[in-house]
Amino acid sequence: MRHVVLCSFFLFSLVAVPCSQSSAADKPNVLLLLVDDLKPTLGCYGDAVAVSPNIDRLADMGTRFELAYCNQSVCMASRYNLLLGSRSTSTGFYSFGTEFREVYPNAVTLPQHFMNNGYVAHSMGKVFHIGHGNTNDEASWSVPHLKDKVIEYLVPESNHRQLTREEALFTNEFSKPIRSLPRGAAWESPDVLDEAYADGRIASHAVDRLRSFAANPDQPFFLAVGFVRPHLPFSAPKMYWDLYDRDALPMPEFEDPPEGAPAYAGKRGGEINAFKPVPTGNGLYEEDLKRDLIHGYYASVSYMDAQLGRVLDEVETLGLDENTIIVLWGDHGWHLGDHGTWTKHTNYEQANRIPIIAYVPGVTKAGSNSRQIAETVDLYTTLSSLAGLPKPSGPQPIDGADLTPALKDPRAQVDEYAYHAYNKRGHLGRAIRTERYRLVEWTTTEGAIEYELYDYKEDPLETKNWADSQPKVLADMKAILAGEPAAKPQVRRSR
Repeated sequence: MRHVVLCSFFLFSLVAVPCSQSSAADKPNVLLLLVDDLKPTLGCYGDAVAVSPNIDRLADMGTRFELAYCNQSVCMASRYNLLLGSRSTSTGFYSFGTEFREVYPNAVTLPQHFMNNGYVAHSMGKVFHIGHGNTNDEASWSVPHLKDKVIEYLVPESNHRQLTREEALFTNEFSKPIRSLPRGAAWESPDVLDEAYADGRIASHAVDRLRSFAANPDQPFFLAVGFVRPHLPFSAPKMYWDLYDRDALPMPEFEDPPEGAPAYAGKRGGEINAFKPVPTGNGLYEEDLKRDLIHGYYASVSYMDAQLGRVLDEVETLGLDENTIIVLWGDHGWHLGDHGTWTKHTNYEQANRIPIIAYVPGVTKAGSNSRQIAETVDLYTTLSSLAGLPKPSGPQPIDGADLTPALKDPRAQVDEYAYHAYNKRGHLGRAIRTERYRLVEWTTTEGAIEYELYDYKEDPLETKNWADSQPKVLADMKAILAGEPAAKPQVRRSR
């Protein structure tokens, strides 16, 4: 089991008693901001290039978790981790296509838990993963979810007005073989207004919902707002591309697989091959293409940040910041060429480290940073605790720790490690990440066990596998992993 150091938990004045005993006006609202494919390429995380003033502002308001990790670096599973409070290793949800209610028909999702305790729960944008055979969960919301596009083009040459491979996947359009469809552009930068793309429209809808909530202050709300950039394609208005000097962008420092790592542990190609002009060969790109992709990622982050800023502005304008918990969460990281990888889907640092920033009125200290290790699954338990809700109990597994002590005091220790996993071509990799080390235990298709060990003090770029050269550390990390339950096998669709 996880090693948990519990601190006394004193609720702040807004939630001094459980929800069932307090008036509706005493319950804090919750604004959950979800961002797709967002690694910590943000000013508040020390990125000197990123233009992210609004997320930086949120960090100045509350607590930034320096060492936050997803539980699996793939969209669908990571969002199930968040909204169920369950790790993939506990449920068997590692890949696309299986609906969680096929396995847990009576599961109580995070927004449902709030609904069951007097809240209204609304959502818009990308919250649950919709696509690749998965759909939204209507039972999680008080009103129908407001969906918008993930794959979107405005420039005719980007898709020649044809359904592309990724558009088909994200709209669950499987009438033709995916590989028979054309590739869409990896990026575009038309001179258009922000609302020409989905994130701008989602921000406008969020502003409207916030105004309706403010008009009824006796009704507490849970609002999930999902932004899609910087997910591919890097479609963002020209003004955000113009924020960056293409020739001054940071380039990958180490583009090889780690020395001594299993060949299957890395990734070349994958989803990025669905976009032109990316070559579909060995994943090694020319300098110009690498710069274009990195430029597109940063431009997309800045575009998303501006839309998120509009939502924060409205929260403050309406005075909702006095009684609204605000949490920013990235669903997983993203490789920008390190190890020669250009998406996610690995157990390495760049695919798994995420931003988590929380502003809790009366609890968080402005501009505080915590080195407490945090996991995606912790947010279900933590938000429930902060709102004074009963402790979540499933019936699905509830794996998260309560991070409230670290929000009250950034020096507090709640947990000693993060636990994440990736199921890769039939090889299941379970990983433990402490402040200094990561162990990955791979169970191969033949039943053999292989280990990766990385030392982020001595080797932050993961240039080599240290498993053979640090036997004492390897043994200590294996002992931690042995304390976790065995991973469930991947759930297969029942129909």
